[in-house]
Amino acid sequence: MNPGGTATTAPQVSAWAPLRVAVYRSLWLALLAANIGTWMQTVGAQWLLVHQPNAATLVALVQTASLTPVLLLALPAGALADTFDRRHLLIAVQLFLVVVAVALTLLTLTGRMPPALLLTLTFAFGVGQALTLPAWAAVIPELVPREQLRAASALGSISVNVARAVGPAVAGLLIARLGVAPVFGLNALAFLVFAFALFRWRPSAARAVEVPERFTAALRAGGRYVRHSPIVRRLLRRALVFLVPGSALWALLPLVARNRLGLASSGYGLLLAALGVGAILGGLLLPVTRNRLSANQFLLVAGVLYGLALLVAGTVRSVPVVLVALVPAGLAWVTVLANVNAEMQLFLPGWVRARGLAIYQVVFAGGQAVGAFVWGLVADAAGLTLAFVAAAALMAVGAVTSQIWPLPELRGVDRDPATYWPRLELEHEPDPRVGPVLVTVAYDVPPERQPEFMQAMDLVRGSRQRTGAMRWGLFREGECRNRFVEVYLVPSWDEHLRQHGGRLTGADREAEDRARSIAERQPAVRHLLPAAAGPELTDERAEEG
Repeated sequence: MNPGGTATTAPQVSAWAPLRVAVYRSLWLALLAANIGTWMQTVGAQWLLVHQPNAATLVALVQTASLTPVLLLALPAGALADTFDRRHLLIAVQLFLVVVAVALTLLTLTGRMPPALLLTLTFAFGVGQALTLPAWAAVIPELVPREQLRAASALGSISVNVARAVGPAVAGLLIARLGVAPVFGLNALAFLVFAFALFRWRPSAARAVEVPERFTAALRAGGRYVRHSPIVRRLLRRALVFLVPGSALWALLPLVARNRLGLASSGYGLLLAALGVGAILGGLLLPVTRNRLSANQFLLVAGVLYGLALLVAGTVRSVPVVLVALVPAGLAWVTVLANVNAEMQLFLPGWVRARGLAIYQVVFAGGQAVGAFVWGLVADAAGLTLAFVAAAALMAVGAVTSQIWPLPELRGVDRDPATYWPRLELEHEPDPRVGPVLVTVAYDVPPERQPEFMQAMDLVRGSRQRTGAMRWGLFREGECRNRFVEVYLVPSWDEHLRQHGGRLTGADREAEDRARSIAERQPAVRHLLPAAAGPELTDERAEEG
């Protein structure tokens, strides 16, 4: 990406290239079935509520109920996916979703489905999605070559949006002829198909994790990495700026279909199908547009297209015009979010990938859940038209900010694992749970290069904090005018060993090499352990201290 304007050229990868990988292809097809079932369930749940009092708020709450669990549980789910066997986790979750879908089917069939219970079971679906998304996203870079990650991310979006095109259309027809219960039943079957595909999958090799991290330590490490990564934070902000106004279309489209356009369930399915067609086109065109436009030009064009679609949906009563406007809206939606998701997958190192992508899912779900609820309240209070106009204005402002606060440049950033720290040579080997550990690194820097050194150490600070340091500081030694001492505190000896054994990347090495090249001699490293080091001193107590 080139924040300045012109797009950089790169070897173009076919949008379909990842499907040539047999394992990825079979799992992608199974996930497509599950996505179709999910969209059928969403349409069925929303259509059960359109005749209720306060329908705008209740219909919007379907999306809120399904996405709030992702907001609450994504980071714990990411920690689980980084710590345990992802295949087993995914299978167990899909079987849980089958049980929930069967319960929905039976209760709807017997007429025992009040709005509160429907939203509760929708929330349960959200719990399953929260546990699925980080594990699946973290698996993808292990299935396809690195240069195909953007194409794989686009194919993931195509899967969702083929489902968005097919699922609502099928659901609309089934609801019109047979009612909502069969829709929920087919959803149960779809999740069973995905569980079966996962059961048949046999990974070629176990994931390379020496000793699993403890759950609470893994949670803290994931949050610490994102907190100290400016690039990840900027990607998350850019997604949020698009999602909040963009969620108005998804949340309020059932009301546009019924109240403004006079459509039945099949007509609502047709509107969603138009969005899905646009999204499929967006996934197919993503490799082309990425080579024609810079990332930030791309965001500007997509924001303008989506904002215009919001205006049309809220102010025009012609079904054909709205259908035409929804196609570029779907295209803009998938290209923006697939691009941000792919950049996250490319940037995050393997040891924290699921946790980082889980935080992305928190932003994704949170932006939509909060946005859907707010736009539902606005529509109830001020009307559909005003809600859509306000969302379009906010989308336009967000598109302009892509030129003021551009996406970061990631091409050429070395994200491959790099184990380059020297072997530890201690007089005694502490228990892994001992902590905190204080590490000091002394540098001798000539006076004329000290400003340059301090700038270089700012990048080193970020590396230390992302990979494990709770605190970091750079000090000057009072007894020696040319000596600088870097000091950082790690929660436990286990965390520090993980810094030595796989958390660092090529970019971290470049930052350290630059700082060390300025020093006059090899820095002196010291590890300071608690004087009463023992098994009873854990990293949890260290954090409390």
